[in-house]
Amino acid sequence: MRVENIWMLSREYGQLAGAGGVKDVVCQLSEALARSSRREVHVVLPRYGFVDASRHGFVPLEDPFCPQRPLRLHIDMDQPDRRIREEVRYFHNTIENVHLYLVDAERYRQKSAVYTYSEQDENLVPWQKKSMGHHDFFAMNLLLQKAALELMITLGARPDIIHCHDGHTAVLPALIREIPGYRAYFRDSGCVVTIHNAGLGYHQEVIDLPYAVSITGLPAHLIYENQLERKFDPFLAAATYAIMNTVSENYARELRETDSDRMTGWLGHELLRRGVSLEGITNGIDPAVFSAEQVAGGNPQMLFQPGVAEDDLAGKRRCKRALIERLKAGAAIDGVPKFGSLRGEAEGPLFSFIGRLSEQKGVDILMTAGDRLLQRWPEAQLIVLGTGAIDLDEALKRMSDSPRLSGRCCFLQGYSPELASRVYAAGDFFVIPSRYEPCGLTDFIAQLHGNIPIVHHVGGLIKVVDGVSGIAYQHNDVEGLLQAMERAVRLYGDKTAMRCVQRQAVALIEERHTWPRVMERYLDLYRRARERQLCPADGGAR
Repeated sequence: MRVENIWMLSREYGQLAGAGGVKDVVCQLSEALARSSRREVHVVLPRYGFVDASRHGFVPLEDPFCPQRPLRLHIDMDQPDRRIREEVRYFHNTIENVHLYLVDAERYRQKSAVYTYSEQDENLVPWQKKSMGHHDFFAMNLLLQKAALELMITLGARPDIIHCHDGHTAVLPALIREIPGYRAYFRDSGCVVTIHNAGLGYHQEVIDLPYAVSITGLPAHLIYENQLERKFDPFLAAATYAIMNTVSENYARELRETDSDRMTGWLGHELLRRGVSLEGITNGIDPAVFSAEQVAGGNPQMLFQPGVAEDDLAGKRRCKRALIERLKAGAAIDGVPKFGSLRGEAEGPLFSFIGRLSEQKGVDILMTAGDRLLQRWPEAQLIVLGTGAIDLDEALKRMSDSPRLSGRCCFLQGYSPELASRVYAAGDFFVIPSRYEPCGLTDFIAQLHGNIPIVHHVGGLIKVVDGVSGIAYQHNDVEGLLQAMERAVRLYGDKTAMRCVQRQAVALIEERHTWPRVMERYLDLYRRARERQLCPADGGAR
């Protein structure tokens, strides 16, 4: 069965809007699918307040019934006690053959970050605390899903498949099967829902059930029948109407078969109890995105070229020296506040971490193990780039400013893609001590920069082969991570062995994990989702 018209919904996409690996997955999968001349790929996401549509080449989408007039639609967003309609407009651009649509609405324009309030928001409205999730998250999600469906109808689009990314878009399959009008129009469209992270706080669940009924417009029984821990759970609602997958085979197994599912509120076990299959497809990566030209902003001779058999790695050493030099002075780098510094020479091993500062990511374990490592091995250095939980932010500031670690520990509080590229390119070892990890893309990105990953062997991180493409450890406590980091110090002393690991890591990515390979597995999911809709197993009416 051919799948030629694909629509995706996501809260993140590439360089437009991102907070984690979802932006890379959605962008790179979309572009891989769009490279075929037979397929049309469309992606819908919000136009947040920080997105400059015109700078990215977007133009207002015209109303197909009134050319030269911007398309404006009104979306029902009712609350239990009142009728509400919100106006939306759309911006469009085509990038790498992917049709991108930004949903422009007041609700999104008020947001200066994808999922949480920023320091800027807190300064304007004190109750909007930095790092706190948006209070209207569920309305943001529903507006995106309804606006996307209304857009498809207005354009006369007939999707073969609608691919919904994470809990933010997982109500859509129920909408198109249970709401009159949608049900008829989308009768031939199959749905796939990808769980990028099933951890607590990622389900986009709602405790106010009457509110969920009113704003979705779904039958009350559907809302009440799909509760997890007494909250309406979009993933459970989707399971009846869509093929479900998550982003690695091992994470799918852990959710259904192990006690680690407790960190999801037992979502995986509930899906298993309901007889719902949960596919596992390990995310891919496009090595070309991390070419020297991309990393260096058009100045590749200054940087290590990922994957190049450069025996002496002179380019990577240049990256390391350049970053350390920049970190010697100043209170910020690329606009990101800096605490502590790296003042030593570039001769010892540089350990790096980039990511959300959260319990899931094991940042507390990294801080304790890193402190002990730096005391035992004076030549080692540590750099952390990221932000998140306030307590972890503050603890990293104290650690980096500590006199006993002076010049050997640096915390960059925030994020910028350019700075992340420099840290990836400069680092020798990339530490991922996650308590759970659905897939992980940072290990791939690090490997493509010659930055050997040190991973807790859990979830999708089992793709790192211990001693072959990185260093893996089993017991995710301070002692387990410390021993792994000390293995790294010893590996650093053997340049031949270290270069072998770097090369093998890139070879494994090219052999197993590029998007053309991974894309074929998604196309199989798409075909099965559409077949299930066109040829229902019970033979009944759709």
